[in-house]
Amino acid sequence: MKKQLVIALVFCSGASLALAQNVLDGVYVKEHVPTRKVIPYCHLREADVMWSSRIWRVIDLNEKLNLPFKFPASKTIKDRRNLMDVIHDAALEGTLTAYKSEQHAGDDEFTFPLTQAEVAAIGARTDTLDVQDPTTLEWSKKVVTEALKRDNVYQFKLKEDWFFDKQRSVMDVRIIGIAPVIKKFSEETGEFVGPDALYWVYFPEARKIFVNAEVFNRFNDAERRTFDDIFFKRMFSSYIVKQSNVYDRTIASYKTNPLDALLEAQRIKDDIVTLEHDVWEF
Repeated sequence: MKKQLVIALVFCSGASLALAQNVLDGVYVKEHVPTRKVIPYCHLREADVMWSSRIWRVIDLNEKLNLPFKFPASKTIKDRRNLMDVIHDAALEGTLTAYKSEQHAGDDEFTFPLTQAEVAAIGARTDTLDVQDPTTLEWSKKVVTEALKRDNVYQFKLKEDWFFDKQRSVMDVRIIGIAPVIKKFSEETGEFVGPDALYWVYFPEARKIFVNAEVFNRFNDAERRTFDDIFFKRMFSSYIVKQSNVYDRTIASYKTNPLDALLEAQRIKDDIVTLEHDVWEF
């Protein structure tokens, strides 16, 4: 009798464990996003590009349209990562190459790749604490390292090329690189110094990661897009901070007033639209 009771208890516990492992948080298994493949760009020859201009722009995560980039802000939602988590996790794993930014003795031309250890050190803080041993009651110094606080990322910087393809007769754009940006403060006074780009990521390489990263859709949970879709369809709000020029200067360097800088950014945007319109004017 006891043997039969033990067998019954083992069977019930095994069945309960199997049911717990087969719990589905939803009504169907999501297979679309995890199996997505990158859609290649249209083939482009140098002879087909009759006009091009390089643009640098900033995506501000505080704007309402850009909230999906930082959702979720907390880590309470499992298997859901925001854009910074997707980029930084891939850089730490080595599946995505990070390059030094302008602020860290590099550039935005992807010439100085960072190692995984160097990526982990970016934004990290090291502090020395006094720790008391609970047994001997003796005090000792302990070095504590705090990793980068990803919630501090408040902008993303994009580097892209706008061009007119005469073979397809379209004005097109290709994103070349993306960089997460945090606020930089003075170590002496604690005052805000300016934005600080942590590192640059080559966007065509990042597309392989973005295509399998789900993005929240505020209108339909059954139609979740990926970060690759968001960038490809230009479903974000941004403003231009620089256009390629002979002085290699940003808009803020010659338009010091913030309102004038926004108007200058809008002028550059309108010029691109006007150029495409003029090509089709008869």
